[in-house]
Amino acid sequence: MPKQDSLQGSLDLLVLKILSRRPRLHGYGIMAAVQEISDEVLRVEEGSLYPALHRMEEAGWIRAQWITKDTGRRARLYELTAAGKKQLAAEESRWQAVTTAVNRVLRMA
Repeated sequence: MPKQDSLQGSLDLLVLKILSRRPRLHGYGIMAAVQEISDEVLRVEEGSLYPALHRMEEAGWIRAQWITKDTGRRARLYELTAAGKKQLAAEESRWQAVTTAVNRVLRMA
């Protein structure tokens, strides 16, 4: 099982990727998607997700919109911006470089 901090450095990548495939999700939907798609291996905690969403919104990578559901409850939906798509490409490239380097170390004789 991954350690609690195993998502450190990859949260932005995961959120941006989820939103690129599933636009207009609320925070809980993003958390559930990460857990579901990773076959329950990865888990994003609210205490990490919401500050990250706020930071990404401030950076212009995502935008948020408040809606009122049929139940009367309000939800904040997030979606990727054009700047977010560029950032996603940069994050994916960085992640590939890191995982390639880690794999090289793991395969050392």
